[in-house]
Amino acid sequence: MPESILRGHCLCKAVQYVVTGEPLWCAHCHCGDCRRHTGSAVATFIGVDKERFTLTAGEFGTIESSAGVYRSFCSGCGTPMAYQADELPGEIHLYLGTLERPDEIPATLEVFCRERLPWLQLAVDGPSFEGLPVQEPS
Repeated sequence: MPESILRGHCLCKAVQYVVTGEPLWCAHCHCGDCRRHTGSAVATFIGVDKERFTLTAGEFGTIESSAGVYRSFCSGCGTPMAYQADELPGEIHLYLGTLERPDEIPATLEVFCRERLPWLQLAVDGPSFEGLPVQEPS
């Protein structure tokens, strides 16, 4: 079976990317920083292995929004594109809305629910966390 390929781009298509393989997860984030970066009530991300991610056109503009947290966007049209953190060096988190086929990847968890807007109700087939999920020791 051929390996899955996900493609995405910003609004003006100056920044484009490809991901080979399946996402690690798909999550809604309710934190205030993600709301501000997107200008929306919630941000939805897919997490992917950084080694499987390739920019195929353009470059990200990037800001360090807090210590060790980097938010990327298209410098031309302003589309929010990605999130990276020093604590997760092997991952890049891509905004679901930048995918060419976002309908194919349902969210399976929610994070930072303690910051969820009280009027927002989402259907998620998976767990909800007050902050980030705690990883269990192996």
